[in-house]
Amino acid sequence: MQVQVNGEAMELPAGATVAALVEKMALTGKRLAVEINEDIVPRSQHPKFVLNDGDRIEVVRAIGGG
Repeated sequence: MQVQVNGEAMELPAGATVAALVEKMALTGKRLAVEINEDIVPRSQHPKFVLNDGDRIEVVRAIGGG
């Protein structure tokens, strides 16, 4: 299936979850926020939230500093 991640096309297998996307992006364990079609998906939902063809996904990584 085809999705848009941060404005760029990405191909994912059918039935892919948010957790699988985060793993594919090498962001597992990082502090981040994921928005699907303008709705925030809580981290607790990442393993079971199934993505759909055409979804618009924004992944924002939290970066601390001082």
